[in-house]
Amino acid sequence: MNDDKDRRPETNGSAPDDPFAGLSIDFGGGSNTSESGGAATPFGGPISFGAPASEAPAVSAVRPPASKTQRDSGGEGGQDGGDGTHTKVLIIGSGPAGLTAAVYAARANLEPIVLAGAVPGGQLMITSDVENYPGFPDGILGPELMAKFREQAERFGTRIVDVDVDRVDFGERPFRIWARGIEYRAEAVIVATGASALWLGLESETRLRGRGVSACATCDGFFFRDKEIAVVGGGDTALEEATYLTRFATKVHLLHRRDAFRASKIMVDRAVDNAKIEIHTNTAVEEVLGDAKVSGLRLRDTTTDEVRDVDMEGLFIAIGYRPNTEVFRDWLEVDAKGYLVVRDETGSKVEGVFIAGDVHDHRYRQAVTAAGDGCKAAIDAERWLESEGITEVQTAGAW
Repeated sequence: MNDDKDRRPETNGSAPDDPFAGLSIDFGGGSNTSESGGAATPFGGPISFGAPASEAPAVSAVRPPASKTQRDSGGEGGQDGGDGTHTKVLIIGSGPAGLTAAVYAARANLEPIVLAGAVPGGQLMITSDVENYPGFPDGILGPELMAKFREQAERFGTRIVDVDVDRVDFGERPFRIWARGIEYRAEAVIVATGASALWLGLESETRLRGRGVSACATCDGFFFRDKEIAVVGGGDTALEEATYLTRFATKVHLLHRRDAFRASKIMVDRAVDNAKIEIHTNTAVEEVLGDAKVSGLRLRDTTTDEVRDVDMEGLFIAIGYRPNTEVFRDWLEVDAKGYLVVRDETGSKVEGVFIAGDVHDHRYRQAVTAAGDGCKAAIDAERWLESEGITEVQTAGAW
């Protein structure tokens, strides 16, 4: 009798035996501290999906058999035999791209480690209401949304370490990544470090961030319907955002500290021709006024140094973004603006290193597009690992 045939699922209408019957899996984590011994993470303690201790059965939990990679490398604790620093997929970054990649990688049994950064969660951690992420019809606070991302990734077994990456070596596999004095090794890496908005550097700007000060017109423009607001900047981004905000605001003041714009002529012409945009050159923001929310701006004329206060209900900073690519520049391609260059959807010039999110995307910069990138990068990493024989080919995706 053909043993392979006997193992196939029945197709005559009878249900096949459950191959996972009796299997229990513990998704719980350890103590609520970072791997480096730092302070507790901002997202609370580990989540237990099992019964209370008093009701737990006396027998130990059944574990799934070790994968071929684990068996060949000497243990179930990872490819290095259990020290927890060698994994199939290591993800750098913990915004929507990084944590979505972690969810997909964990569900594919790739045992991902996420190096989340000392301030994890990405730009949504400094965003108040998020109303354009699908699935939340009443909106959700940015930090709350990222807490849910993190909780979901950890549920499937992702290990998250809240440390910044100091340097990497992508010269050979396993790839080597150093963070806070610890060396991590990975067969594949997903870079999802994002980009950081550039700010004016004012104390009042920082204090009122999310209370009328924003760096994303697409994210927050809706909240300024029928209000008078200002945009700071002189490049294409500033003029694009000013034009976009005229959909909501009664008037948009475009503030630029020089006498000429860096933006393309077509963008300048559009702004000049828009009756709802008022242009102020040679104008710098000295202070954002307001206590609980923005109520005005203190402006300085850069030619005369004259200072004046004006009423304003919102301020958008559009002076650019800085992609978080510094530690990768010796290994990966960057474009003229400093963003990582992607090959074939999520790949890089180094086989086994994948890229996702705002670290390469300077066009959309949305949480939902970053999450989509994270999904694609994890699937590409899984397929690449299979093609290299590092992991076994799955008969069906775990996505």
